Amino acid sequence: MAIVPILDLGVCEPEPFQFNCVYQGDCREILPLIPKESVACSIWSPPYFVGKQYESYLETFDDWKSLLRETIRLHIDAIKPGGFLVINIADILCFYDSKMPKIQAENLEQRRSKVTKEDVLKAKREHPTYNRYQLASLLGCSEQTVDRRLNGNNIRGGKHSTQTRVKLVGGLIEEWCSAAGFYLYDRRIWVKDAAWANSNWTTLSYRSVDEFEHVYVFWKPGITTIRRSKLTAREWADWGSRGVWTIASVRANDDHEAKFPVELPRRLISLLTEEGDVVLDPFIGSGTTAEAAVLTSRQFVGIELSAEYVALAKKRVQSALNRPRQMALLVQ
Repeated sequence: MAIVPILDLGVCEPEPFQFNCVYQGDCREILPLIPKESVACSIWSPPYFVGKQYESYLETFDDWKSLLRETIRLHIDAIKPGGFLVINIADILCFYDSKMPKIQAENLEQRRSKVTKEDVLKAKREHPTYNRYQLASLLGCSEQTVDRRLNGNNIRGGKHSTQTRVKLVGGLIEEWCSAAGFYLYDRRIWVKDAAWANSNWTTLSYRSVDEFEHVYVFWKPGITTIRRSKLTAREWADWGSRGVWTIASVRANDDHEAKFPVELPRRLISLLTEEGDVVLDPFIGSGTTAEAAVLTSRQFVGIELSAEYVALAKKRVQSALNRPRQMALLVQ
């Protein structure tokens, strides 16, 4: 095996195509330029369509679906036979949907007024000409209480707000991969830190906090080499053969809104590829997958739409390269 150092992390030109580069642009335009059957594993986490700034170019849920469907389709030529396509995604996505019915709920234990709907209806029957202000005075409550009891407008998030829709996407991912020629091979659960803000939990909801994501592994037909010696006995016991991975979330998303910990792609790369293999991430973001590739002696290809994040990813890769014993990648 020859040692090929990475000396230039400057502008990566698509022709001739280079490995160990971060390309700026739409992945749907750059993926077709990757040499055919050169990638051993593609590991990525797409935009989740949950309102992050970096995904603002996706105006509708249909835009999001089109992006993922086309990105998956374009992988089939780049990945070598027996290789893998790995997608990390929260299986339940939440986004505002103007067509979503208003979710109404009553928190009986936190009512400030003891007045019930039955009390209001009884008062209306006894005083059919009373308006809600007069009913409120009679019952000793506010007119808002009368309105809420009659119209059931305890709307989660506020009666004038657009409701949040909850959508399962695992089936969509499998459908798009199957149409492209990939087959579901495995799936892992990544247990992370509980994210209260993302779950949008309130006193008018039974919803749980967001504390895990799925990692779907798809296989391209071909010979897959199995070599258990890639991992230590402890690694096999602790996570190689386990379906649930507990990995702490990134503590600060100060330079990118949605980073995952380097341990996640490191495990996947170590498990599914060999030293010198090419690892792809078409949504490279802050460069986590490329960093994991460097630290495991693999090559990488990163694609990123944002110039700001391209610079961030290159900086992260350079930092990894500067660590002891990580000054080069092993390639065939």
